[in-house]
Amino acid sequence: MEKTKNILELLPGFNCGACGARNCSEFAQQLQAGISSLAACPILKQDRFRENKSILTSILNDFSCKKHQKPQGLIDGVTADFRLHPLPGESSCRETLACFSSTKLEEGQIIRYRPLGCPIIHFGRIISTNHGLLDVWVIGPCKLLGCDENFIDVGICMVLSFQGTIEGECPRVGQTVKFLPAHCMMGKVHAGIIVQLEDNCTRIDCIDLKVWEHCREF
Repeated sequence: MEKTKNILELLPGFNCGACGARNCSEFAQQLQAGISSLAACPILKQDRFRENKSILTSILNDFSCKKHQKPQGLIDGVTADFRLHPLPGESSCRETLACFSSTKLEEGQIIRYRPLGCPIIHFGRIISTNHGLLDVWVIGPCKLLGCDENFIDVGICMVLSFQGTIEGECPRVGQTVKFLPAHCMMGKVHAGIIVQLEDNCTRIDCIDLKVWEHCREF
């Protein structure tokens, strides 16, 4: 999303539709997705936009190279389809947890938990609760962060969903993917199904630490 904003700021901003898009914002999204090119904009050919066009060319070339460099898991050596970063303005990817603790939990509290199938203890701040499901940000061990807040130990939780932004080629809704959460301390590739996608912001459900053979590159 930030990349699209940077591209948009360098476009002429006339919203003339000559490129085939409805406006410059849509054209910026098409450029980032690689489904259009700068040549489609006749206004950029004008001498007054020469510098902007040069910068845009550099940005898109750099983005294209990074998009095709797929991340690799550290612990298993598996190649992921993309890396998942936090949503804009947030500290880590969001996780939706199924919590089996009987303790009453509230927004803002810090919990200590171990995701089912993961050997690493996680610390997370609760964003919201909904019938036993928790949305959290992973914040890491409190002592390492200089955090004096108390935490609540809730034991094993099941990670049901991730929310974040995609670095790399965007998949399709309904597609099974392999992804590497940027905050994962083990560098472990996860698997899941894309259930929501807006620009490069996504929600991934049915999270699994096992990477099945049908999770192929797209």
